[in-house]
Amino acid sequence: MSSTLAPSWRSAPRDPNALQSGVWPASAARNPQGELVIGGVGVAELVATYGTPLYVMERSDLIARARSFLASVTQACAAHGVSGSAYYASKSFISGHVVSWLIAEGLGFDVATGGELAIALAGGADPSRIEFQGNNKSQAELHRAISAGVGCIVIDAPIEAHRISAIADELGVHQSVMIRVNTGVHADTHEYLATAREDQKFGLSIPEVAALAGEIASMPGLSLVGLHSHIGSQIFALEGFLEAATRMVALYAELFAGKPQGTLNLGGGFGIAYTESDAPLAPEAMVAAIVDHVAQRAAALDIAMPHIAFEPGRAISGPAGVTLYSAGVIKPVSVTAADGSVSVRTYVSVDGGMSDNARPALYGAHYSARIANRVSASDPALVRVVGKHCESGDIVVDADYLPADVAPGDLIAVAATGAYCHSLASNYNVVGRPPVVWVDSGTHGLMIEGESLEDVLGRDRGLPSGESGK
Repeated sequence: MSSTLAPSWRSAPRDPNALQSGVWPASAARNPQGELVIGGVGVAELVATYGTPLYVMERSDLIARARSFLASVTQACAAHGVSGSAYYASKSFISGHVVSWLIAEGLGFDVATGGELAIALAGGADPSRIEFQGNNKSQAELHRAISAGVGCIVIDAPIEAHRISAIADELGVHQSVMIRVNTGVHADTHEYLATAREDQKFGLSIPEVAALAGEIASMPGLSLVGLHSHIGSQIFALEGFLEAATRMVALYAELFAGKPQGTLNLGGGFGIAYTESDAPLAPEAMVAAIVDHVAQRAAALDIAMPHIAFEPGRAISGPAGVTLYSAGVIKPVSVTAADGSVSVRTYVSVDGGMSDNARPALYGAHYSARIANRVSASDPALVRVVGKHCESGDIVVDADYLPADVAPGDLIAVAATGAYCHSLASNYNVVGRPPVVWVDSGTHGLMIEGESLEDVLGRDRGLPSGESGK
């Protein structure tokens, strides 16, 4: 039954065992025994093999999303006689497996650190299909990127242009660069996810970009090949993208008049469904609308249309992921409302938490949960799935409905955790980061090893040798 403690957007389901379409991976279903199956593999087998907590990535789902996104870019651009590209936003989740899967689909890679660059290169990515960006690239990172032959470096500040020019001159190479533009467009998203506002660390204002472009023209070893914009993350509304594109096309027309075709990289940020209340536009529909808008603005300004690029991350990896936990302490808590009425919220404590999913604590993000090892005929009960960490804000799922008989030992599955969960994972409270596994067509394999307590303590040089695990 519904609870007065539930947020207005979260309704009690008729069946608390059901898997909401669009929230869970494409193959997620229950077998005749009621067990959750992902990619043809039952969760019991996965947990018996790898333990909990456990990140599970459905390979076919991730690949299908990448393939569909790139196809939509290619088709939308071809309709206007230009080419288009897609660069996977590695920050959402990157591993050697993901790199190899996306190479096969024709995507490039957007990396923001030397570590992400290292994984992309080690995984076999063509350096010319890598964009390197970030607001504070070190000299060593820039040297590594230029030495490797990355296709483009996105400049975030004037000082970077001088650093890149000096390194390119030292190495005797010519480096393509873009400038990140702070368009001033306010995306409809969480304050910390909006990355095109005036008072923040990313990019340069439009007047600053124009001035820097003039400086770059005189710098040896640099070629300005385009402009970059990213207005935020987890965006459902199209209007922000269109307004940013309008401003970007106008700036492009000013800076690239009479020059060879350049690139407009309009970033990513396409939202996904985490709960049944989320209704994002399909990324493919958003891409088509944005590309059409760029074409209209280019025609209005009487300029040739630029090459168009996008950087999807969450839209590819997010829905393909599920995290599995084991339930421990179950605790009903009576809550007295302002009117004196009393309601019960059941706290379900699991063996992970904010160390493997920091997004609820960082952004107030919401997720969906289900009992994964069985189905139940019990009525739905409002629960809060919480972690084991010593923080009251250690919440995995703030509000959802599970069968009222949820019990210690149940497996709890949380959907849409393929993006920004492993990437943000930590060793808070001296816990190891969970392993990541792939599932597909009834098989599974290890993508990233988990960390044991011995692994975590083994880095502490103040502990006696051989005693860190005791």
